[in-house]
Amino acid sequence: MILPSYAAGRWYEAPTGQIALPSAIDGHTVASASSAGLNFAELTDFARSTGGRALRKLTFHERAALLRALAVYLNDRREPLYELSYDTGATKRDSMIDIDGGIGTLFAYSSKGRRELPDERFVLDGAQEGLSKRGTFVGQHILTPLRGVAVHINAYNFPCWGMLEKFAPAILAGMPVIVKPASATSYLTHAMFALIVESGILPPGAAQLIVGSTGNLLDHLDGQDVISFTGSLETSLMLHSHPNVARQATRFVAERDSLNAAILGPEAGPGTPEFDLFIKEVVREMTAKAGQKCTAIRRAIVPRAFYDAAASALVEKLGAVVVGNPRSEAVTMGALATRSQRAAVLENVALLEAQTERLFGDPEHYTTLDADAATGAFLPPILLATELPLSVTAPHEIEAFGPVSTLMPYDSVEDAIEIVRRGAGSLVASVFTYDDDAATELILGISAFHGRIIAIDRDDARESTGHGSPLPGLTHGGPGRAGGGEELGGVRGVFHYMQRTAIQASPARMAALTKTWTAGAPERPAAVHPFRQTFEELQIGETIHSEPRTITLADIEHFAEFTGDKFYAHMDEAAARANPFFEGRVAHGYLILAFAAGLFVDPAPGPVLANYGLERLRFIKPVAPGDTIAVRLTVRSKSARQPDYGEVRWDVAITNQSDEIVATYELLTMNATTAGATAALTKVG
Repeated sequence: MILPSYAAGRWYEAPTGQIALPSAIDGHTVASASSAGLNFAELTDFARSTGGRALRKLTFHERAALLRALAVYLNDRREPLYELSYDTGATKRDSMIDIDGGIGTLFAYSSKGRRELPDERFVLDGAQEGLSKRGTFVGQHILTPLRGVAVHINAYNFPCWGMLEKFAPAILAGMPVIVKPASATSYLTHAMFALIVESGILPPGAAQLIVGSTGNLLDHLDGQDVISFTGSLETSLMLHSHPNVARQATRFVAERDSLNAAILGPEAGPGTPEFDLFIKEVVREMTAKAGQKCTAIRRAIVPRAFYDAAASALVEKLGAVVVGNPRSEAVTMGALATRSQRAAVLENVALLEAQTERLFGDPEHYTTLDADAATGAFLPPILLATELPLSVTAPHEIEAFGPVSTLMPYDSVEDAIEIVRRGAGSLVASVFTYDDDAATELILGISAFHGRIIAIDRDDARESTGHGSPLPGLTHGGPGRAGGGEELGGVRGVFHYMQRTAIQASPARMAALTKTWTAGAPERPAAVHPFRQTFEELQIGETIHSEPRTITLADIEHFAEFTGDKFYAHMDEAAARANPFFEGRVAHGYLILAFAAGLFVDPAPGPVLANYGLERLRFIKPVAPGDTIAVRLTVRSKSARQPDYGEVRWDVAITNQSDEIVATYELLTMNATTAGATAALTKVG
């Protein structure tokens, strides 16, 4: 099978230069790949002019809907991908991490897009800042999509998840994607990408695929583009130093070699749940995907007092691992992706063994189930050890990207932190302890070197994601040699594909631009009470001013008796006067809020479906008995949620008889759309 690339809205099959892609199980050719003759300038131009333009016309919620539709489509058609995945050396469980995990990432980003991002084409970043004395000039940071293309150069170990974890935030941000999978397992990436094309869900140019070499692609990038790379340190440096990438200051994110650590707490000896969890997790991380995970545990760090016990337990567990053809249900660890990858792992093992001893795993003599070790890319799990981890360098510098880990003892928590630091930064570390002090010291001691730290103990183990499996959308990266992959976590991953810009303008211009009203912007007097208007009918800045209400001492005492809140500032004149903030008894803050609601609420059934909270509440000036309050209620912003309703955010200011602000907050309500209100009336009728 020849794998075509997908470029400029059509499949392209290279006429020459095909490279055979062998099965990791028996070496037979699964497919062949080449990008010879591909017009890379056309790819980038098509992405920018067609894909980018179409995506930027959509809001975050509309793009989130595309991701969800795509996730549903792939989820219903994933079974054939499992069969093809076996040839990558993956077991069914490995494939679920890759295939199901990738689809799950689409679902996660779709959900995050609707929950955490506005139904707009931009994001407000931070609060509005006043830039003038009279409030006629303000500043606001906004985020808008870059006008380039996201080039995703992915590793071979996760052909599906590796593509989709980068793909989802880029599409959600409004940036088109060019996917370049590692050739070794590109046949699986290609199969999933073909389903994406088949679905017809994404607009033309939103996603393209290169199978084979990147050719002169980097020559066609500029400062609006983003390169996101996962792979080796050497390749990362080569890409980052490309003359055009350097000249154009093309944004570059790398997730690369990572000597991840797992640390057993000083009290977590044999017989404790944490010891057992540690052993189980180290073995799982060594054998899942045959150790070909960027988050796999490469250094297992234990108290010296438990070193022998940990070594014995690991050897025993590793002895039960069944290596072989992943299609066999009895097999618990499959093969590495290719024979060349197997050779690379063995080269690094030899370098490591110059400074360590081998406790388990003989790559020359091992058994494979239902497979021929001579033709497949199999290796047994290999456990190395050094009793003097601070006196050697290789285990802290060399990553054997396979089923290999090194056991290391420490004499103090400070030593454990120093051992971790020698790895020069990694994607993830895990801490196994039930001791609060030890956990705090370890976590704070190593946090500067990691993008993610997992604290695992008997209480959270059942529901934790484990050492190497972040929840979709969470941070997946780290500092130092691990690169800048931490920027790809959560909604921050979306922001990575956007430009942060400071806008300076009048409050009126800012409100019109950002569709968010703030104090100082013009008010729109409401001809009809806002609570009588549907979600669509409400206008940003629409405002009502309530009638006044005087708060009496009887009100305060009744509220105190009714609620049970008899705090001295409300009930004891002398004690209240002694308080540096008050001149005497004052009204409860929540009484003020309750009376304010009574002043602006229209009680009849209507488009307002529910009050579901308030934010940014501040009590600014005390209200004393005899003071009179009034309320300004303004539509601050709107955000669609479902076809039948949307969120309305109201700016509320409560003032006293001197027009001084006594309290401010943002009220959140769910308001029916026109369709939702009509449906409700029909139901009542």
